[in-house]
Amino acid sequence: MASAIDVFPSSSSSSKISSTPDVSTKYETPPPQEFTSFEALKGRIRHHYELCSDYYYSLWGEHIHHGYFIEPTDSKEAAQIRLIDLLLERSTLPVGSAVLDVGCGIGGTTRYLAKNHGCRVIGLTISGKQVELARTLTAQEAGTDFPHVHANEFTRLGDGGARFVELDAEKMGTYFSTAPNKATFDCVWISEAMSHLPDKKLFFHNASTLLNSGGKLVVADWFKAEGLTAAEIEADIKPIEDGMLLPSLCDPSEYVRLGEEAGLTIFSKPFDISNEVSKTW
Repeated sequence: MASAIDVFPSSSSSSKISSTPDVSTKYETPPPQEFTSFEALKGRIRHHYELCSDYYYSLWGEHIHHGYFIEPTDSKEAAQIRLIDLLLERSTLPVGSAVLDVGCGIGGTTRYLAKNHGCRVIGLTISGKQVELARTLTAQEAGTDFPHVHANEFTRLGDGGARFVELDAEKMGTYFSTAPNKATFDCVWISEAMSHLPDKKLFFHNASTLLNSGGKLVVADWFKAEGLTAAEIEADIKPIEDGMLLPSLCDPSEYVRLGEEAGLTIFSKPFDISNEVSKTW
């Protein structure tokens, strides 16, 4: 399995939570399990993050994604930030952009883009628990009184701001196209979350619709290698899909095809970062 990055511009060119104790001992680790329907899969994903987000915070920190390691002495935290910076470098995302961070987890990237890149960022996650953690961490970082921060208000971080929405990513097209939530974005950012989505064609369509002219879809994700045999998929890929709550993994060329079908063009070609992120595990 590979990790890779794609950047798609839109088709028109005119354009302080205290340290969380290890809570893993509270839960049994269930065996990998096949899903029976896409709705059932999404329900399991939501339930998983409702239960495990505290543990992931204690294990991964505020960034629930891989780190991009270069030096042997790199810390996990430095490597996780470097992955965000790599995406910023490859996408050339302008300072001050309006960003939709899809699958935002507990808001680490959302806060980073707001504080360090001056962006106004809406973080979107299917988990209410993650929204709660994200809002609390954001208020603590901003030094605000969390109970008085309205859910629809941006919390100021540096020159930017962050807010969080509990929403199934496959419904974002309707949600952000309808009052009072109408919005468009300079960037739709999705890091290691699209692999969870059953209907990737719908996601690419929604992203294209919500992007401003000249805006970009920025993607980092898990992929299977191209040209695997059925036996290799059954032995090596299927256990990952079932264990990590994933529908069938794509290879990078499938994302390129779906992006182009949605009216997007390639700005930065997919490239493999498996070696650089492998130390995360």
